[in-house]
Amino acid sequence: MTRGLGAALCLALVVSAGTTRADPPVEILRFSDLKGWAADDHGAALSVFRETCGNLDAPDWAPLCALAETQTDARRFFELFFRPVLIGGQEAALFTGYFEPELHGARTPDDRYQYPIYRTPPDLVPGETWHSRREIHDLGLLRDRGLEIAWLDDPVDAFFLQVQGSGRIRLTDGTAIRVGYGGTNGHDYRSVGKELVRRGIYAPHQVSAQVIRAWVRRNPEAGRELLLHNPSFVFFRELTRVPPDKGPLGAMNRSVTPMRTVAVDPEFVPLGAPVWIEKGGRGPLHRLMVAQDTGSAIKGAQRADIFYGTGDAAGERAGRVRDRGRMVVLLPIDTALALLPGG
Repeated sequence: MTRGLGAALCLALVVSAGTTRADPPVEILRFSDLKGWAADDHGAALSVFRETCGNLDAPDWAPLCALAETQTDARRFFELFFRPVLIGGQEAALFTGYFEPELHGARTPDDRYQYPIYRTPPDLVPGETWHSRREIHDLGLLRDRGLEIAWLDDPVDAFFLQVQGSGRIRLTDGTAIRVGYGGTNGHDYRSVGKELVRRGIYAPHQVSAQVIRAWVRRNPEAGRELLLHNPSFVFFRELTRVPPDKGPLGAMNRSVTPMRTVAVDPEFVPLGAPVWIEKGGRGPLHRLMVAQDTGSAIKGAQRADIFYGTGDAAGERAGRVRDRGRMVVLLPIDTALALLPGG
C-alpha cells in the first residue's frame, strides 16, 4: 500500500506510546449514499486527480492512473473502479479552510519590513525535534546566519504564513516571489485560537483567522506571547518553477487547485486519492476533491483542510470555515475490499 494507508486502515488494536487504541471503524458505502454525488462536476475532479495520480505507486493504483488519462465519462470512471470508504465515521468530520496569502515584503530589512521568513537551518535534521518557537525568538537562534528569504511588514502575517505553509510576496521593487514549505522544527502545532477560547477571551464559534489577527494587533505584547504559545515553527523555500496562474505546491510537490484540493492526515487517507466532502455550516459543500496536501494541524481520519485559493478574498472565505460533516475516501476496489474482515 502507498504511504497513508498505514496502521489506521488495519482493524487490529495497536500499541502507541504505551497506550492501546482501536483503529477507527471502516465502512464501505455505495455511491448512492453520497449526498449530492450525481450533481457534482466529476470531470473537474478527474482533471485534478490526473495531476498527482502518477505519484501513487501502489499496485492497485497504477492501472487506474493509466485509465484516468483516457476517460471521457468521469463519473462512470469513478463509479466503475472505486468504492467509497468511510473511515472513522463514528465522529463527525471537522473541515477548515486554507489559502495562499499575498503579502508585502522586501529583500532587505528597514523600518517597515522587520519580520523575516527563513530557509531551513543546515543543522536541523528532518524528522528530529529542533528548538521551539519561543527558543528561536528569545535566543535569536536564526539571526545573522544568512537564512532570510525576505522580510515582511507584519508579524501576524509572518505567523499565519507559517500556518498556511505557502504564499506570494510582493516586493518593494515591483517583483514578486513565491515561497513554499521547506521544513519544520518538529514540534506539534498548538492552536492559538483554542488558547484564546481557553482563556475565556472568545467563545469557540467566534474564533477565526481574522479575529485572531485583529486581537493580536490590538494587544501587541499579549499578542506576541499568544503567538509564542505555538511551539511549531515552519521554514520556507523559494519556488521559482511554479507558473503564476497555478496554485502553490502541496505535499505531493504539485500545484494545488482551489476548491478541488484538500489537505488530509496521510496516516488515514493516501495522498493522491479522491475524497468526497460533505461539509455543513454556512456555504455547505458536497464535492469530489483530491487529497493532495497535508498540514501540521490536520490530524485524524475525519479531519480536512479545504484549499480556497490565493489572495485576500480566498483568505476571508477560508478563515470563516470551521464546519462539521463527513469525509469519504474513494479507494480502488481491491484495496477497499481488503479492509473488510477476512479481506
